[in-house]
Amino acid sequence: MAASAGPEIERLISLLAKLPGLGPRSARRAALALLKRREQLLVPLAASLAETAEKVVSCSVCGAPDTRDPCAICSDGSRDNGLICVVEEAGALWAMERSGAFRGKYHVLGGLLSALDGVGPEHLRIAELVGRVRHQNEGGGAVREVVLALPATVDGQTTAHYVAERISGPDVQVTSLARGVPVGGELDWLDDGTIVQAMRARRPA
Repeated sequence: MAASAGPEIERLISLLAKLPGLGPRSARRAALALLKRREQLLVPLAASLAETAEKVVSCSVCGAPDTRDPCAICSDGSRDNGLICVVEEAGALWAMERSGAFRGKYHVLGGLLSALDGVGPEHLRIAELVGRVRHQNEGGGAVREVVLALPATVDGQTTAHYVAERISGPDVQVTSLARGVPVGGELDWLDDGTIVQAMRARRPA
């Protein structure tokens, strides 16, 4: 990278370029916008990032990021403990919450199985999900249904099949999102109406 600015600015650009959807040119434009609006954007953003890094943790129950553990959703007594929606990452969870289509609890896997990328079951929170379902069922708060809200991709479907095999049983119904979710679609890119329709029309996995 050409030394067109001081090392601090170049480091800012380099870090911004690592964000999804931002290449070197977009990162430079973003950095310039931040520097031009130092008091309105840069300083508050820096403070927010520092606070987030200090306070946000992963929920020990579902794996979602929050400022408390268990997270707000896992701690919400009004939600249905008998329903667990399994998602790839927190972005999909947030998309489901925006849609208002689901009022149960969640489980964030932290990724998808991928032989090409060397991601196996041990790299994801699948064992935690199996233990969570078993623990609830043994403790009287039975899990009736596990909804697999995973991407309609090869890795997503491979993961869904593996998870379904691990948790399926006579007392637990395993379903997946149905029509409305396009092949290759990511939940956090879909509109709320599509998610609602897919949740309502879910089918056995």
